[in-house]
Amino acid sequence: MSPPGSPRLIDSYTAPKEILQEFADLAEEENVDPFAETAKTRQVAARQSEYHHRRFDRVAVDSADAFKEGGSEEGGYKDAMRLARLEQEEVRVKRAIEEKERQEREEGKLKMDLDKTPPASEIQDVEMELAAAKDLATSRDGGTKRKRRWDVPEPSDENADPNKTDTGEWSKEALEASAPKKRRSRWDATPAETAVTETPKRSRWDQTPVVVDTPMVPIIMNAPGISQDDKHNRYMTDEELDAILPATGYVIVTPPPGYAPMVQPRKLQAPTVTEVGGFHIQESSDAAAVAAAAGLAPELPTEIPGVGSLAFFKPEDAQYFAKIMKEEDETELSVDEMKERKIMRLLLKIKNGTPPVRKTALRQITDKAREFGAGPLFDKILPLLMERTLEDQERHLLVKVIDRVLYKLDDLVRPYVHKILVVIEPLLIDEDYYARVEGREIISNLSKAAGLAHMISTMRPDIDHADEYVRNTTARAFSVVASALGIPSLLPFLKAVCRSKKSWQARHTGIRIVQQIAIMMGCAVLPHLRNLVDCIAHGLSDEQQKVRTMTALGLAALAEAAAPYGIESFDNVLKPLWLGIRLHRGKGLAAFLKAIGFIIPLMDPEYASYYTKEVTQCAATEGVTPAYIKHDILPDFFKSFWVRRMALDRRNYRQVVETTVELAQKAGVSEIVGRVVNELKDEAEPYRKMVMETITKVVATLGASDIDERLEVRLVDGIIYSFQEQTTEDQVMLDGFGTVVNALGIRVKPYLTQIVSTILWRLNNKSAKVRQQAADLTTRLAVVIKQCGEDQLLSKLGLVLFEQLGEEYPDTLGSIIAAEGAIANVVGMTQMNPPVKDLLPRMTPILRNRHEKVQEASINLIGRIADRGAEFVPAREWMRICFELLDLLKAHKKGIRRAAVNSFGYIAKSLGPQDVLSVLLTNLRVQERQSRVCSTVAIAIVAETCGPFTCIPAILNEYRTAELNVRTGCLTVAYYRCCWVNK
Repeated sequence: MSPPGSPRLIDSYTAPKEILQEFADLAEEENVDPFAETAKTRQVAARQSEYHHRRFDRVAVDSADAFKEGGSEEGGYKDAMRLARLEQEEVRVKRAIEEKERQEREEGKLKMDLDKTPPASEIQDVEMELAAAKDLATSRDGGTKRKRRWDVPEPSDENADPNKTDTGEWSKEALEASAPKKRRSRWDATPAETAVTETPKRSRWDQTPVVVDTPMVPIIMNAPGISQDDKHNRYMTDEELDAILPATGYVIVTPPPGYAPMVQPRKLQAPTVTEVGGFHIQESSDAAAVAAAAGLAPELPTEIPGVGSLAFFKPEDAQYFAKIMKEEDETELSVDEMKERKIMRLLLKIKNGTPPVRKTALRQITDKAREFGAGPLFDKILPLLMERTLEDQERHLLVKVIDRVLYKLDDLVRPYVHKILVVIEPLLIDEDYYARVEGREIISNLSKAAGLAHMISTMRPDIDHADEYVRNTTARAFSVVASALGIPSLLPFLKAVCRSKKSWQARHTGIRIVQQIAIMMGCAVLPHLRNLVDCIAHGLSDEQQKVRTMTALGLAALAEAAAPYGIESFDNVLKPLWLGIRLHRGKGLAAFLKAIGFIIPLMDPEYASYYTKEVTQCAATEGVTPAYIKHDILPDFFKSFWVRRMALDRRNYRQVVETTVELAQKAGVSEIVGRVVNELKDEAEPYRKMVMETITKVVATLGASDIDERLEVRLVDGIIYSFQEQTTEDQVMLDGFGTVVNALGIRVKPYLTQIVSTILWRLNNKSAKVRQQAADLTTRLAVVIKQCGEDQLLSKLGLVLFEQLGEEYPDTLGSIIAAEGAIANVVGMTQMNPPVKDLLPRMTPILRNRHEKVQEASINLIGRIADRGAEFVPAREWMRICFELLDLLKAHKKGIRRAAVNSFGYIAKSLGPQDVLSVLLTNLRVQERQSRVCSTVAIAIVAETCGPFTCIPAILNEYRTAELNVRTGCLTVAYYRCCWVNK
């Protein structure tokens, strides 16, 4: 070892200090799951707002079947209306109490000294409120059966737990908390001893080593039964108490006569701790390894008795499927219990099974739906759909089960219509388009099975519900019912609801139903347009502001759906709308303007010109001149609406952009772009994005020929500045940059050096998102750079991108490969830098990457090289690529499989069909059907490219094989070949 002062003979390289510090800080954090955030984004509830989460607060009741023979049942229309009125009264009383408390707080009645006892009058007032609340709760429990949530057990008076906290809407705890209490003076408190803090440490290497406790038994830490209960308050079994307490000195108290603990839903209990000394190695299995790789707890089972192997199993599933987690003697079970377990096994296969298992289970549960019965099926399916950790794929599968089951059960679903609606209605306001379509399909089939009368009697109590969320989803569900059963059948009910005198909420919901019918059915409302307009016309003069606003929005939706016809149906509402514009302010004025704006385009031009002199919203209507737009509208419009605050609200943001684009249709590109181009350098990023999106849409619609040289300089400078200054890599900036540069074309040549320098600098940024965006921008600008004749810049970009092919982030790598392909497409194979013979060997190992974006970009680049420059690559390298392409035939995305199949044709064209055919014919023996089908199509494409005579002998020779799959594939190839020859 060298002395301390001697110089080093060999240079030492290490990571920067900030990187080491970052890893040290990460090591400090315990129980960090790197996949937790990714798993959470897959959950539906994690992406939704608080408004969408109101669906968990809804309660569902059984619907009485009015068409069933026999006496009336509990849960009919009368009971539903009584419960609805009771809920409204509860909300009214609760709001009155809150309002009273707020007023008293404002008046200073609740301000008292810390040590002063509250006045007797205030205590009496609070006691009276508590007594009134208790009387109301007692009368409710005695009068009708209270609705309950999915996960709350049925209450029982005999087995009530005195320590149980009321979790209903009227919680005694909330009212008691409002009572003023005597505050204890801090001078009376005994000073507590200050806890000794732990010495701060920089990394885990500074900690004192301790003996790690060996886990005695595996405990499911994420199970709902353990995570929801506090460890100090949870129920403890006799065995756990015996293990903790000494054997002597304690007596087990005998419970009082008649006492029985309240029955709770079955939850997973923590296993009993056993005293085992020493170290032992936990046994591992393949299933546990797969679960651990999927980010799940390794203790969770992946094989269930009677179910078999599952693709995954979540901690939440253990609560719902607890009854089938262990083997039981079926001879001791009743028929209903056996049926229940059979349904649970099928649902678990559908939800967590592999595709073949899922398909079989779905067919079984559909065929046996009437045998199982509506009750057992929906009692198991609907709670799963209300789970807070539900993911998109699971929701899709469970909704598919309901759809199949509804078709089989038909009218047997009537008692469960309300429960199904409570679960399915939230899909109608989901942000995912396909989820909304699924929800509409379910409600449509449900209305056809249950009938119009039963749907109306079930949904009528929710029309004037106290919660706006319930009224909103109910209105959308009614529009689906009208679409399924016809508007005429629902019109009498709509007229009655829209003219309701008891509740303004009912009128508001009825008018919203008409609006949703227009939005959903479009031009199909034309035969019933006059009836629908007359149904809601009186709402323009309603006493409630919200009803007037909704009426105007409903008329706007009807006019938009009927365009360009139906102006005669709006004769009765033109005058009220015109007068309403002068009377209203705020949201009401916006709704009336929107209605007028959609009705005016239905008029003849001579009538429309009269209205458009007053209403500037109708910029696209005939009769409005560009001079009028430029001089009278644009100055005030930009002064009032183009402010930073508008960019913060997404709805205002979208409307301002759309209106500006419409104004550009009349005023021209230069007039609009010239007014907003300076805002590209604004310090507020949301405002810069709004400006960029507006410029993008205006230039994409109208082109850039109207932009002069001076405006061009300001525009390019502003775009480069906003692109460089963005803090979050957004698609808006990328789209705007590409659209403007492509629209300018060869005029952008003076700025290319600056643009390419920006791209090269961002390609070497430490952020993967920045590198990805720079590569995407290269893809969009490659054609323009070639048009400007800057081959030198393209060569430099291609070389830098080639050096970036070792990128570790798959999204960024996919963008880099796509950019390399775009450059190769415009430059050509002969002038490509780096040469094709160096580029292709680097792409071969990347084909093993399982990321779809990387696969698609790689196969497109390889296919382009095989088509245009196959002679530059050795034949051995092409054969190596052929074997790698076989794995891409198993890809989930159809575009990847199609590109891989076409690539075989390009390779066969350069190499000859023999070697490629041997690879593809061998692949006909694999088990995956999808891979065999793609191989068959690839063989047919090779035959088409190289000529049928070159391939038919090899195909017929392979047909002699005894395997059925091979012979079927050969016959399919011959069929394809004959079809193409015939064409």
